[in-house]
Amino acid sequence: QFFVLCHGLLQLSQLLVSGYLKSSISTIERRYGLSSQTSGLLASFNEVGNTLLIVFVSYLGSRVHRPRLIGCGALLVSLAGFLMSLPHFITGPYEYDQSVASTLNNTTDLCQPGAPGTWANLSDASCTPHASRENYEVLLVMFMAQALLGIGGVPIQPFGISYIDDFASERNSPLYLGILFSVTLIGPGVAFVLGSAMLRFYVDIDKVSAAEVQLTSKDPRWVGAWWLGFLVAASLVALSALPYFFFPREMPKEVGEVLHTHTHLGFPVVLLRNLRHPVYLLVVLAQVNISAMVAGLATFMGKFLERQFSLTASLANMIIGAVNIPGATVGIVVGGAILKRFQMSLRQCSALCVLGMLLCLLTAFPLLFLGCPTQRVAGVTYWDSSASGHQDMECNAQCRCPEQGFNPICGSDGVEYTSPCSAGCSSVSIHPDSSVLNYSRCSCIAGLGLARPGPCGTGCSHLFLPFVVLSCLAGILASMSHTPSFMLILRSIQPEDKSFAVGIQFMLLRVLAWMPGPVLYGSAIDTACALWERRCERRAACRYYDNTRFRHRWARTAGWGHGGPG
Repeated sequence: QFFVLCHGLLQLSQLLVSGYLKSSISTIERRYGLSSQTSGLLASFNEVGNTLLIVFVSYLGSRVHRPRLIGCGALLVSLAGFLMSLPHFITGPYEYDQSVASTLNNTTDLCQPGAPGTWANLSDASCTPHASRENYEVLLVMFMAQALLGIGGVPIQPFGISYIDDFASERNSPLYLGILFSVTLIGPGVAFVLGSAMLRFYVDIDKVSAAEVQLTSKDPRWVGAWWLGFLVAASLVALSALPYFFFPREMPKEVGEVLHTHTHLGFPVVLLRNLRHPVYLLVVLAQVNISAMVAGLATFMGKFLERQFSLTASLANMIIGAVNIPGATVGIVVGGAILKRFQMSLRQCSALCVLGMLLCLLTAFPLLFLGCPTQRVAGVTYWDSSASGHQDMECNAQCRCPEQGFNPICGSDGVEYTSPCSAGCSSVSIHPDSSVLNYSRCSCIAGLGLARPGPCGTGCSHLFLPFVVLSCLAGILASMSHTPSFMLILRSIQPEDKSFAVGIQFMLLRVLAWMPGPVLYGSAIDTACALWERRCERRAACRYYDNTRFRHRWARTAGWGHGGPG
């Protein structure tokens, strides 16, 4: 029972490390100028290390000291968590364009007519070889950490489950494994809630004083303390790893049973036998489709909510962690309860799976239309008669604005501008606390020529609640097919092939779903970008999306994932 407690805590903290990256993915993109395709590849890279070793480790089985190997794996996971936070400490402070000179930035984003050559801003700052190299170092460290996270996670679940199953009584074993399974469902939810808490703090909380930070969490330039969650999660994994070095290789069994002996079977023979089984093959392919969709959704759902409904990263994470993931958990439990209550046959199991997915599709269909229109951004998504089809318009031609200036403001005409300079603003009013009150004398803004700091937002907050309710309901309905689909696999194959079949199933899920899923979603999201940031002559993170195209590409990629009900 103490081993089950320790293993529950370890699995929870391990899922905190792997799940936390998904909660902070949009923040890391903004901080280091990554495209969604790159961040999707980063999110799925832990599966590479895991896939390469899972078969070898599963083969070792009970030949090794399982608790010690679990402990060693946990220490690797902890090291991976600390490595993920390392880029924050090896790079300089986060810099952003602003209107008021500060210790971080001695330039201004206001229109300065007649001063060509003296106007500069951070985005256009000369790219030193060090700045260019720094970006590659950050990516290298993060990809190494993700690979290490995958390798460290290999022994934790299979050895933990087999150790419990070997030494627990047959009566108690399902209960213990059920407890561990529920922890694996709770873990990602806790990771998103942790992300929500950490991203409320400014990224350089340890490098600059609070007085120097001119941003609020609603500002599109805001970057939260993404690295802090990795330190918390990695520390918890390290603490959870310690007891494993003191567990014995073998325990006194709860009831006098013999240990399970595994018949040695020819791997290629069993592989072919299972892959030729039509029920097994079809169910695994269906799970691959659904898992690819879930992997992509889990990675970029926060970003989708941020962009579609103008939410902060913190609030988006809270919604996912407190609503969507618990909803999916309820669906899995309900599916299992229906299965147990009605003692379903294989045919009835498959009917429940199909029904759950069809109802999910019907519920999810309105989500195609529940989104916000693209905000009007001058020279990016909106051009009036004075615009020349570029960010530089006739009204701001005398300002000599740099192309990459980014300090969004909202004009009194309801149009957003990428910087005060691009709106032709030459004056700024300051609060006593040094924050910007408003901009005036803006030559591109009709009427009063006034603007307030920050984006205009998408202005359709009334659609947010229906979206959350429908997406949660769709998640519950889709999750109902989880347990019945597993039962289809376990009941349709020969008993001696079970462990092999489940191993092959998870390997196929990793290779065909969990690895490519986030990358496919990231690539689809990138095609909806309306304005890219550029750093050192390379394309960096996306600043503005075409919201309608984002929503449709997102749905089309999810539709590829929904190919599984048949």
